[in-house]
Amino acid sequence: MALNTSADAPLPVGEVSRLIGGWIDRLGAVWVEGQITQLSRRPGAGVVFLTLRDPSYDISVSVTCYRQVFEAVADVVSEGARVVVLAKPEWYAPRGQLSLRATEIKPVGVGELLARLEQLKNSLASEGLFAADRKKALPFLPQLIGLVCGRASAAERDVLENARHRWPAVRFEVRNVPVQGVHAVPQVVQAVKELDALDAVDVIIVARGGGSVEDLLPFSDEQLVRAVAACRTPVVSAIGHEPDNPLLDFVADLRASTPTDAAKKVVPDVGEEYERVRLLRDRARRSVQSFIDREERGLAHALARPSIEDPHRMVDERADQVAALLDRGRRTLGHLLDRADSELTHTHARVVALSPAATLQRGYAVLQKADGHVVRDPDEVAAGEALRARVAEGEFTVRVDA
Repeated sequence: MALNTSADAPLPVGEVSRLIGGWIDRLGAVWVEGQITQLSRRPGAGVVFLTLRDPSYDISVSVTCYRQVFEAVADVVSEGARVVVLAKPEWYAPRGQLSLRATEIKPVGVGELLARLEQLKNSLASEGLFAADRKKALPFLPQLIGLVCGRASAAERDVLENARHRWPAVRFEVRNVPVQGVHAVPQVVQAVKELDALDAVDVIIVARGGGSVEDLLPFSDEQLVRAVAACRTPVVSAIGHEPDNPLLDFVADLRASTPTDAAKKVVPDVGEEYERVRLLRDRARRSVQSFIDREERGLAHALARPSIEDPHRMVDERADQVAALLDRGRRTLGHLLDRADSELTHTHARVVALSPAATLQRGYAVLQKADGHVVRDPDEVAAGEALRARVAEGEFTVRVDA
């Protein structure tokens, strides 16, 4: 379709539409899946008009088929049903509209839907979107709760009434959206993203009452699952009843079996918390009282001990022992001194008796040569040699006679 055009040489609208139609005519037939949002079967008309919508991306396309093509599935197909059609793209040049001409229509059965959901579940699980370590813990007492639910629905009433009954001060930021049908997925996704962007929102609850597998399909949509996985705020899934398990249950940080159960799991009960505080206060009081009683008994036992009751008693009892030991020590020391004095006197007498001075006192004399050598042998002196004689009272000089 590359054409040489300019502001001075433009193409007419009809030519452009014709060229687009020629290009589209060259396209072959394709199998298309979608949800029927509009169905027009005019009596007597040979053509049936319907609109197929992709719930995940909010995109629609017009489909036409001959009456006999639609009559083959008319008993099982109606607005809101999911179908697969074999169609060829057509371009309506006068209005510049694209549509699909269906030659075969097949309804998507529940079994096939469940099989596709199982495949999608396995694919998302392999990416780790359902891993337990990705799940965030819910706050103990959320101040502001984001709620995504249908307008004036039983799910909204159950969550609000039960939460406020449990904790009257809790606040909600509610987003009312379609919870089934072709518009559900984009609006639920938008509501979740809006609430996640609010810093004041502590937790988000996505709630819906029970329904058929087809009614709950929006909550198994891949776009919604990925949006919840990307949330920084904890998300609680409260879809349907206990047996219902849309894929949102697996990616959410907490699954609640019902909207009422979600309110109970997200908001603590004020009565239960008061009772828990009372029990903890009583337990703390008993623990402190038990500690005080134990310490008082220990103190009384310590005060009853003789050393504390009469602290001087021990000193008095030891005073006599100390005096006796002191007296004993003095006597022992006296005996030792007396014995030492006697031994000293005896030794002194022996020393005096054996001393040279005592010998001199008895009339003996000591002869010494001029160099001080004591003479012990007559042969040591010569005739006429002068010797010094030492006696008890002094000394004098003697000379050796021949």
